[in-house]
Amino acid sequence: MPDLSRLITPRSVVIVGASPTPGALGNSVLRNLERHAFAGDIHLVNPKRAEIDGRPCFASIADLPDGVDAAVLAIPGPAVLDAVRALAARRVGAAVIFAAGFAEGGEAGLAAQHEVARIAAEHGMVVEGPNCLGLVNFVDGVPLTFVETPPHPCPGEGIGIVSQSGAMAVVLGTTLMSKALPLTVSISTGNEAASGVEDYVEHLLGDPHTRVIAMIVEQFRAPARFLALAERAREAGKRIVLLHPGTSRAARESAATHTGAMAGDYALMGAKVGAAGVILVPGLEELGDVVDLAYRCPAMPAAGVAVLTESGAFKALTLDLAETLALPLPPPGAATREALAAAVPAFIPVSNPMDLTAQALVDPDLYRRTLAPLLADDAYGAVVLGIIQTDRTTATLKLPPILDAIAALKPAKPVLFAGLDEGADVPADYVAALREAGVPYFPAPYRAFRALAALRTETPVRANAAPIPVTLAHRGTLPEYLAKQALAPAGIPFPRGVFAATADAAVEAAASLGGAVAMKAQASALSHKSDAGGVALNLRGEAAVRAAWHAMHDAVAAHAPGIVLDGVLIEAMGERSVELIVGARSDPEWGAVILVGFGGVQAEILKDVRLIVPGLSRAAIVGEIMKLKSAPLLAGWRGSLPLDVGAVADLVLALEGVLAGTPAIREIDLNPVVVYPEGCVALDALILAD
Repeated sequence: MPDLSRLITPRSVVIVGASPTPGALGNSVLRNLERHAFAGDIHLVNPKRAEIDGRPCFASIADLPDGVDAAVLAIPGPAVLDAVRALAARRVGAAVIFAAGFAEGGEAGLAAQHEVARIAAEHGMVVEGPNCLGLVNFVDGVPLTFVETPPHPCPGEGIGIVSQSGAMAVVLGTTLMSKALPLTVSISTGNEAASGVEDYVEHLLGDPHTRVIAMIVEQFRAPARFLALAERAREAGKRIVLLHPGTSRAARESAATHTGAMAGDYALMGAKVGAAGVILVPGLEELGDVVDLAYRCPAMPAAGVAVLTESGAFKALTLDLAETLALPLPPPGAATREALAAAVPAFIPVSNPMDLTAQALVDPDLYRRTLAPLLADDAYGAVVLGIIQTDRTTATLKLPPILDAIAALKPAKPVLFAGLDEGADVPADYVAALREAGVPYFPAPYRAFRALAALRTETPVRANAAPIPVTLAHRGTLPEYLAKQALAPAGIPFPRGVFAATADAAVEAAASLGGAVAMKAQASALSHKSDAGGVALNLRGEAAVRAAWHAMHDAVAAHAPGIVLDGVLIEAMGERSVELIVGARSDPEWGAVILVGFGGVQAEILKDVRLIVPGLSRAAIVGEIMKLKSAPLLAGWRGSLPLDVGAVADLVLALEGVLAGTPAIREIDLNPVVVYPEGCVALDALILAD
């Protein structure tokens, strides 16, 4: 990791391309430094000026004093390489490159970016960018950016912004400032020629001022390192909230397996960062809301949520929303129910959510009397106040007693204020007072509940499966019969079966198994057999087996003339039951993940899947499987027997062990997996190996 201190907390700065012209990049950087009263030395480089606003200018970088900490390059792209070389010769510690046209500009730009990286590595120089908007260190008053940035003092702990997009870093900073949240730094990394988001996150983990890290990242260039940093952040009690723009691109070489198609890049990233404790959000609004709540309410217990509101209809809406978000709203316990009943008039029923009606307008102390027992109940980890604000007069009647209640009760649990009527004219002083009291203010209730749901994450119990090495017949795509030969010793259950290379062998295999059999075509190039007429079921007797053999070869030849079958796999038919897909993927950047879902061969249509990151206990895996939308089918649907979810969890653990013990395996597809009241059986298997 490069030493970022000379970039983030420099004692001296040089602006290369300084300008007296208002609006020019170099002029804007200088104005920012003056606006923040930068305490260090400021040097200017402009070959056409002897001075700018009374500050002397150097004619070239070569004239600079030796060892300036940080340089800001406010110059066009074609001049950047020579400037970086000259800065390295003067032992400048860091450089911020605004110019674009590097890796995003074609082969020549990519080559120039690689040269910047080479120079930086050779000379131990930190380079931010190119194609970035620079950074602002609000704690020490260091604005190395051309974006006009007012001082925003951070006397204690605050929020650090790390974003690959400079524009989005500015947008997020504006959002957080509007919520009266303190910022420590805002860093845009741009193309990341010689420093990336991982470097800045590691720096902020060691920064005593930064408690929450807000990130906007389009591509992680060192995923394994970021996951390790996220684990460190969780151990240190620092929250990372991440916005990762863009949904999944097509997974690398995913066409051969359902698992690869559904555990694509974005889904895999989401599962991995979530397991490491990162809060992943889908948009800018959610990012601002979750960061607000994470900062003001650092301790977010896993208990339920209590809601006080003033509308019966909103009470019903809250119940619907909480169910959608899987946000628990437990009913009041006996002691809490008794205290609430004593606090309200007889016409107000005790419940959660609890509708106070408009009674508080005539009895302002009602807020305190009802809030107190909810805060004392261990069943509730947070309380949401869903308040109707309407206009300045109404807000003036309601907010002072709410603020008084919070001041008197000094809640140790998070209390959130959610206005039911977004756009109401609420005096800004009241909103500021709520935030000063540690109460996040949300202009709409769904935003408060959504942020709460995002932060109610539990640290899973870790229990890594033992590595299970398996023997692979060859690399590339292993057809079903070879995949099953490799996986059966790992404890993965398959039907009784025999591989047959000829029609006579197929007849003999069917006779040895007895009863009805399935015949399945086998070839490495035939990943999806059913699409090519490569599956025949419920075959009985020699004639049926021979006929199926010839029909299957003809069908496959017509579907894909170039495919030559190795033979067929003959297996005993089993009883019908619920079908799952269970697969495993080992990504070269993010590592291993296991997929469990419903649908069998229809899995990609139904998309009812869960991605399970290795390291969970058997019980936790069962819990993940039961979060599937169709999980009631496993629990005993309409009088049917409960199915053996524990056996599926054992299958997941076996796949985890196989991936850990056999690094060559890239993907495994078990589809379908039939689950019974006792045990499960994988009917099909496919392996991709490097």
